[in-house]
Amino acid sequence: MKEVQVGTKGTASTMVDATKLAVTVKSGSLPVFSTPMMVALMEQAACDALSKFLDEEETSVGTSVTILHVAATPSGVQVSAEAEVTAVSGREITFRVTANDRCGLIGEGTHKRFVVHAESFLEKTNAKRGK
Repeated sequence: MKEVQVGTKGTASTMVDATKLAVTVKSGSLPVFSTPMMVALMEQAACDALSKFLDEEETSVGTSVTILHVAATPSGVQVSAEAEVTAVSGREITFRVTANDRCGLIGEGTHKRFVVHAESFLEKTNAKRGK
């Protein structure tokens, strides 16, 4: 892993469609952009921010999410997320994350990811099948 720089930003965006609605993913009963899909978009933005710092055999895994979902977004509206590195502690990276639709802020919070060696991580995880 190359040295991750505080202040590095990543972005991600999506169009809200039927597959991303709270009623579809069972996180609520309304046809609005779901909180789980917003969090996933924020994680994508964080992965984007880290991508240029990872060695070929490395990846990152999410370890913590503290999010406020402050405004609803209907189907057919674009949502964008931004993640900014705010702290680096060894392989643990902390981000400030936000999500916006065309009317403004819809979510914000913090997210942490940990850089891991992909193959070793999967070997350890897959070993659970035999236990």
